[in-house]
Amino acid sequence: MFLVTPDAAHGLVAAPHSSDDLTPATELSLAAQGFAWNNEIEAYTRQADHDPAAVDGTAGMLRELGHYVFSSYTPLPRK
Repeated sequence: MFLVTPDAAHGLVAAPHSSDDLTPATELSLAAQGFAWNNEIEAYTRQADHDPAAVDGTAGMLRELGHYVFSSYTPLPRK
């Protein structure tokens, strides 16, 4: 399971629920889309314009790989 959402500090985020979600095909596909692993938040991140199409594209790719995906277009403000 993944959460795909824009974040004000990290760009577009694709966060796995657990390490079991990080299959070789998933990691290769995310890297091909320009994502890099961020140890600080334990998720893949990519600087993006927070466009809904970027969220949908990433969520769709993860679904095609067999993952359940939750996605959101609106980042929550940082407190």
